[in-house]
Amino acid sequence: MSVPETIPGIETKSTNRTQVTWTGAHSFEAGRPGGVTHRIDGNAEVGPGPVDAVLNALASCISIDVVDILAKRRTPLRSLTVDVQGARAAATPSRLIGIHLAFHLAGEGIELTHAERAIELSANKYCSVRDSLDPAIPIRWTIDITP
Repeated sequence: MSVPETIPGIETKSTNRTQVTWTGAHSFEAGRPGGVTHRIDGNAEVGPGPVDAVLNALASCISIDVVDILAKRRTPLRSLTVDVQGARAAATPSRLIGIHLAFHLAGEGIELTHAERAIELSANKYCSVRDSLDPAIPIRWTIDITP
């Protein structure tokens, strides 16, 4: 059975296509058909688990915008690391109920107000991953800057 080019009944700008293939136990190869793949593992033995993958996607999505926004301000980053914590509900399913992102930025001339604004813009306006999550999930962040 082939996958349609569009999703019936939904008008879109574009459609992302991925494929997930079971490789045994709770492990899967995921990625675009014919493209680069990565491992997702429900046991977190050979790759991140599905919820970790969502958290990684959120941090990466916001970080892409932060890199671009600070570069446009002529204060490019030397490095960027995000430590991510996802609080999960005690009930089943144990969905995400809160997320904290700790941004560690390094680079000459980066000002806290500009870094805060870049993260704010991404998290609340540009990041499609954030906008795809339940809006009731609070997302908070902290920023540490090293010259």
